[in-house]
Amino acid sequence: MTRVTADVTFLRDYNQALVMAVGRTVRSFERSTVVEATGLTPQAVSKVIARLTADGLIRPAGVRRPGIGKPAVVYELVPDSRYAIGAHVARRTLRLVLVDLAGTVHQSAVSPLPGDFTPKQLLDALTAGIGALTGIGELRGRLTGLGIGMIGPLDHAHGLVRDAHGLRHWHDVPLREVAEQHLGLPVHLDKDVTAGITAEAWRYGATFGDAALIMVESGIGAGFWLGGTAHRGAHTNAGEFGHTVVDLDGPRCVCGRHGCLEIVHHHAAEAGELARAARVVAVGVVNLLQTLDLAHVVLAGADLLRHPQAYLAAVGDAVQTDVPRADWLSTKVALSSLGADVIAAGAAMQVLDQHYGIPELAPI
Repeated sequence: MTRVTADVTFLRDYNQALVMAVGRTVRSFERSTVVEATGLTPQAVSKVIARLTADGLIRPAGVRRPGIGKPAVVYELVPDSRYAIGAHVARRTLRLVLVDLAGTVHQSAVSPLPGDFTPKQLLDALTAGIGALTGIGELRGRLTGLGIGMIGPLDHAHGLVRDAHGLRHWHDVPLREVAEQHLGLPVHLDKDVTAGITAEAWRYGATFGDAALIMVESGIGAGFWLGGTAHRGAHTNAGEFGHTVVDLDGPRCVCGRHGCLEIVHHHAAEAGELARAARVVAVGVVNLLQTLDLAHVVLAGADLLRHPQAYLAAVGDAVQTDVPRADWLSTKVALSSLGADVIAAGAAMQVLDQHYGIPELAPI
């Protein structure tokens, strides 16, 4: 009996998520629009629309009068009905953004973090930043939660940061739990690159099937969107792209191995060899394409964005020249449309997805 109830709840939430997805991708819609886009019955769509309207998530936006038949009510999403905050925790900075239900970034703020910062120092910075971003007005009542895009390795399933590269104080820290207690908000914790690829998926929509986001800043990582969903791997730690070896005799990396893509890239960048640094990333991207057969590659990260055209050209050229049969195995390479906000914005979108997106099935 409990399982039947759970299934009914899942179905209701799933249907609601389908309607919300339509509302995010078109300026206005009516019942028939949703029926055609989702395959739900008109009766089911009517129930969902009534529920979403009562919750203030969508609203009537007029009527359409066909030549024959009853006028159809037109609806639209109410973007400012809900907000989420996203945090991008890098080794040097904390970036916070305020995102509405449609995925629009309304505010963005970046502040420095102490070198080799502790969990308490991060929590204090989050408290101050969120207070400055939201104030104490009615916005707080429409705040869905906080999403954190964090340096890995990271156990998304259990909300743990496990020995984050380059940070000594982050051994199995239950960041999701302590942040919820400290901030009094629901918290979603994920790897920075997985948050970033979520933001790109929101921007691209249904055409974004198999893709990677490559982030280059104090570290290098890759977030994956495979088969239309975020790919986290068996231990939810997928994305350690920078710690794949490209030089067997290369320098020792922060992870303990030698010749990782990240350290080889960083040595080239620090030596002022921008073309070589970009080429190292490009070689890694081609390796990914050969492994995963991706349709999209999005480039992001603070260090990359200092020289965006150099990296874009290097990766674009490599995709055209180093991938066999590039005429058939075509891949679109682009810079992130959200720039430096992409990780934080994606973390906020993950919070909104948790509440208003497609629900995940719990294990039986």
